[in-house]
Amino acid sequence: MQSMATETFIGNMRGPVIRRMDADYDAVRSLYNGMIDKSPMMIARCADVADVVAAVNFARDSDLQVAIRGGGHNGPGLSSVEDGLMIDMSMMKGVRVDPGARTVRVGPGCSQGDVDHATHIYGLAVPAGIVSTTGIAGLTLGGGTGYLTRKYGLTIDNLLEADVVLADGRIVTANKSENADLYWGLRGGGGNFGIVTSFLFQAHPVKMVYAGPIFWDLENARTVMQKYRDFLPSAPEELGAFVGLKTVPPMDPFPPDHQGKRACAIIACYNGSTEGGKAVMAGLLGELPPPLFNWMGEMPYPALQSMFDPFFPKGLQWYWRGDFVKELTDEAIDAHIEQARKAPSALSLMHLYPIDGAVHRVDKSDTAWNTRDATWSMVIAGIDPNPQKAGAITRWTKDYWEAVHPYSADGGYVNFMMEDGDDSRLRATYGDNYDRLAALKAKYDPTNFFHMNQNIRPLHS
Repeated sequence: MQSMATETFIGNMRGPVIRRMDADYDAVRSLYNGMIDKSPMMIARCADVADVVAAVNFARDSDLQVAIRGGGHNGPGLSSVEDGLMIDMSMMKGVRVDPGARTVRVGPGCSQGDVDHATHIYGLAVPAGIVSTTGIAGLTLGGGTGYLTRKYGLTIDNLLEADVVLADGRIVTANKSENADLYWGLRGGGGNFGIVTSFLFQAHPVKMVYAGPIFWDLENARTVMQKYRDFLPSAPEELGAFVGLKTVPPMDPFPPDHQGKRACAIIACYNGSTEGGKAVMAGLLGELPPPLFNWMGEMPYPALQSMFDPFFPKGLQWYWRGDFVKELTDEAIDAHIEQARKAPSALSLMHLYPIDGAVHRVDKSDTAWNTRDATWSMVIAGIDPNPQKAGAITRWTKDYWEAVHPYSADGGYVNFMMEDGDDSRLRATYGDNYDRLAALKAKYDPTNFFHMNQNIRPLHS
């Protein structure tokens, strides 16, 4: 009977269903994070919403665990499942822009780059992340921070509507007036409540920007981080800028004399004229020592978004940890620099992304994303192409996080969580919203069918 059900399911799918005996199985199942290897029983490569519904119904009726893949960029490997069914929507990539309403309808398989490509010709952009290969679905459901956040808010603050396939196979729409409780939960609650098959975003005027990276030697990091910390709150919200502790990549196009140096970097984007951007940045750079190099210049917004793609191809070893940070003290800066000196690879890094401006103008109870009083979202990422370095980058990331966590808030950005233990971290992250999320989970997914995620268990379990 199970074999018959499987063959019926496969026959009813418009997209292919990949099984272990198929030649392309290993290529399709591979994950963005090369440190993680999972072998699903089947991969349903959905062509449309009907395929998604069919896959959900088949998995539920067959008692199979499911994992949901959108753009396939998930760091902890939650888009796959051992011996279960991967519902893969990476082929569902449609993007439709309404330039009059400044809205964008986006399919769940789209990357951030897909969205940028479609919106840029209209002089528009959706606030999102900083790497164009990032999947828009996972980024959005976790919150979404990037260069435009200070001015226009998180990605979820620009989510107007979502179509969702629930665990029982129903298709519902969630917005301010229809299934408003689900709409609330989707905005930061991750993939806990269903599979989003369509996103409707508000877009904003963005065309050419004054942007790029500036690198200083690590010896100047304390001064750079202090001045950045003090400068940003009064800077115009058109400026999005994050600070990081990194290594100058030992490759072109970076200056040969500086490749491999430990460094502190500010990567900035001013959504406005080049003259305006230079004037704003002068207020910061005038108080800092000369950098190793300053590559800020005028460029199309999608060029900035894709600038770092070549350094982070699919298949690298990744291990990361994150925290929200409310205050960056001198003591915390010193702890950061001490740990950064020990980085085990050229790609390993720490970034502090600003959480201020428009984010603070949304009430903590208005969306599931609760940490509206943070000042930065921190990520520490151990990264290397060599699988033999997996242990070293994992140890460094954990040690770094333990050293700076005392200076951080209790919770962290769910998109930066990896092996964070029990649900105490999620409870701290969602704060007063956690019980409401757990009740919402009980309403829309009472059996916890969607649990391959940063999981919020139903209130009754």
